Amino acid sequence: MSKPVILCVDDERIMLDCLRTQLFSSFGNTYLYEVAEDADEALELIEELTLENLSIAVVISDWLMPGMKGDELLISIHQKFPKIVKIMLTGQADEVAVNRAKKFANLHCCLCKPWSEAELLETIESALCKL
Repeated sequence: MSKPVILCVDDERIMLDCLRTQLFSSFGNTYLYEVAEDADEALELIEELTLENLSIAVVISDWLMPGMKGDELLISIHQKFPKIVKIMLTGQADEVAVNRAKKFANLHCCLCKPWSEAELLETIESALCKL
């Protein structure tokens, strides 16, 4: 059986690298870690992973990205894949966007940048318990 995937979406490569390092440091080889630099790339990657019969456990998305915003991305993901746990990680999201993601994407949590590694890992662990 293949490992579940944790997908991180952010338009800043340094954030993606940091997330991947923190996740791998905590969870090791338990999960596959994928990254996307915008919403379109994330949606394409989800489709590819699904076609490969890989299960996406968690999507961690920034809010403020070029093109589609994070709340819109998470809503789009939720419409096709409601069991994926969605987390927003941002320094820019407004309350309306967060509430929209909670209502229409079943947002698990919204964390603010800069995040604490302990808070991020605790949030992901609580998200994974929902699966």
